[in-house]
Amino acid sequence: MPIDELPHTFAAHLFKCCIYKCFTKYNRFFQFKKQGSRKDKPTVFTQKIITMATTTRIPRAINVFNSYLMNTTAYLLMGSPSNAERLGVLQPEMDRWSNFLGQWTPLYSRYSDKKNSRTTAVKDQLLELIGIATDFDQSVHFLDRIAASPNVTIVDMETFNIKKGVLQKTTRTVPVTPITEAVVASIQPLGGGTVVLKCYTVKGQRASIYRGADSVQFLYQVGDTPPVSAEAPGLNKELSTKAIITLSLGAGSSGKNLYIYFRWYNTKHPELSGPWSALQTSLIL
Repeated sequence: MPIDELPHTFAAHLFKCCIYKCFTKYNRFFQFKKQGSRKDKPTVFTQKIITMATTTRIPRAINVFNSYLMNTTAYLLMGSPSNAERLGVLQPEMDRWSNFLGQWTPLYSRYSDKKNSRTTAVKDQLLELIGIATDFDQSVHFLDRIAASPNVTIVDMETFNIKKGVLQKTTRTVPVTPITEAVVASIQPLGGGTVVLKCYTVKGQRASIYRGADSVQFLYQVGDTPPVSAEAPGLNKELSTKAIITLSLGAGSSGKNLYIYFRWYNTKHPELSGPWSALQTSLIL
């Protein structure tokens, strides 16, 4: 039967179907031509992920950045002439990096106390500082200059998390250089004067002893007045071969503060032991 003899409603429906199919086919073809193959051309989002995965040197996680900032600041100041001078870091850049640590430390101390002072506002301020430090590096490129320095060493690159050249191929079975990484520690009060200490490496997700050490050493004091430094007299000194430590301070210490320093320690080569961490404080329950 010719199409013009079909019932009016059926003919109209058939016409709409034909138009729809043609339009859909054309639209798919146009979108494919416009975007191209996904395999040949990653989306902008995918490109950003790939870029971040291969170029990130400054950690974005709060606990990891804390250790990175402390380690790199202390490392740049070491030596005579200092490592900063040897690697071409300018004095204004060194001052700015040290200033980041000065702003960071009191905020991180509050962040470490989960029960009493960790708030969303504190966390946001820490994340903002990480962003500012990252932007600072991207503006002056001091990590790029360190990587390109003729004086750069394997230890320099490890300290600043710079992946370059033979760094990833270099392995050591016997420690030959001092540990430059600080302990990343968390303190959990349990009550009754007992606290649990957990020690992490910069990149570790689980508590563990640093590769170049065989133990963790810690200095602590209970009271209301914080020690001036790790060299202050009267601090209790202990050593643990485990990364998770239960410290019993006695019921009489409840309501007081625990002041504590940590460092990675090598009992066979004490001269290679790491730097003391910044002072950490926790209320004893």
